Amino acid sequence: MVTSYLAEYAFVHGGVEADALIETDRGRITRVVANAADEAPADVVRLAGFTMPGLANAHSHAFHRALRGRTQVGEGTFWTWREQMYAAVAGLDPDTYRELATGVFAEMALAGITNVGEFHYVHHGPGGTPYADPNAMGHALIEAARAAGIRISLLDTCYLAGGIRKPMNETQQRFSDGDAQAWAARVESLRAAYSDAPDVLVGAAIHSVRAVPVDQLSTVAKAAEQWAAPLHVHLSEQRGENDACLAAYHRTPAQLLEQHGALGPRTSAVHATHLSQVDTEILGDSATSVCMCPTTERDLADGIGAARCMFEAGSPITLGSDSHAVIDLFEEARAVELDERLSSERRGHWPSADLLTAATSAGHASLGRPEVGMLAAGQAADFVTVDLDSIRLAGTDPRNAVESVVYAATSSDVRHVVVGGRMIVWQGVHLLVEDAPRRLGAAVRQVMA
Repeated sequence: MVTSYLAEYAFVHGGVEADALIETDRGRITRVVANAADEAPADVVRLAGFTMPGLANAHSHAFHRALRGRTQVGEGTFWTWREQMYAAVAGLDPDTYRELATGVFAEMALAGITNVGEFHYVHHGPGGTPYADPNAMGHALIEAARAAGIRISLLDTCYLAGGIRKPMNETQQRFSDGDAQAWAARVESLRAAYSDAPDVLVGAAIHSVRAVPVDQLSTVAKAAEQWAAPLHVHLSEQRGENDACLAAYHRTPAQLLEQHGALGPRTSAVHATHLSQVDTEILGDSATSVCMCPTTERDLADGIGAARCMFEAGSPITLGSDSHAVIDLFEEARAVELDERLSSERRGHWPSADLLTAATSAGHASLGRPEVGMLAAGQAADFVTVDLDSIRLAGTDPRNAVESVVYAATSSDVRHVVVGGRMIVWQGVHLLVEDAPRRLGAAVRQVMA
């Protein structure tokens, strides 16, 4: 079905264009023409505000959303937060996970996110007992994304140990397939179920060098290479991870992953907060992407990663909301710059257009979707319109729309969202998930009961 949209202002080819006519057919953009108000057909859908490609959330743990607010009581560290996160796992089964994730993905859609990279490791039932369908939890997440109308790159995660040379605890047993070969066999089955699904991509993940023993790393890396699938990994989020890896293997996590063939253009290193200069060069030379999750990194007191140094070394930068302390890719984008200002005492590390690229095309590419993320002919018809008349953006000079959106917009300013040519959010209302806030609240309470 041919549908035309007239964007008051749009992010096209790295700049701002007025009266951009966006023509779509069968889920793809067929033509984009600037200053084309006179060409618009009578039935054109008018998009008042600033229209940009759909946002890519390159790193998500959907069930962490149930912890929002609960982990802010008292003090603690990443490791004490992790114990609270494990407690949330007890409330998950395929039905509760589907309901929770539907609400979380609806929240993402309302925030302008059209594609999520779900880093999925709660695979099995209590004690590690597989469900009748060993991929029941993966199917639940995919069904949730479809219910919310967004794309999903399900990054099925290999998780086999409780730490470097440490056994798993009772909760972690739910994450494990026993070894990497069994993990790969299970993922093969999941991939086969969605081999022809345009909205679903099943990729791979190494949870971390803490959770995947050294003799299993290459098995995961080779599986991802065989599948030509994205491979994501938590990397050097905590100094403790680096210290343990050096003590056990005399290598940093980045060096260990390089040794076992786990880095490269299809790989994304998540966080990369505590890297040496050599680590930065290893990632850059291999064109490994780096996914920054600033709202989680500051919430967990992880530290501030050197994003600009990694970008200049050759690593594309992407963004994720990770633990969902908030779900707001505009906040993630500006935090990359603002956090570096705090650490360097200097402004101007990132052009705003580069930050918007991190939130769009770079993120989609890291999730295995290079055909998503730009307003251009041949790209998927995924786009988002931000209200320039909101209280935060009122008075925006259109020439500075990118800067205004990156540094002042919030998820609440998203008005319209189109995914694959289908309108899923209109005037700030989700069209597929009725009363999304109530539904999400009920799901959280059920999981945390």
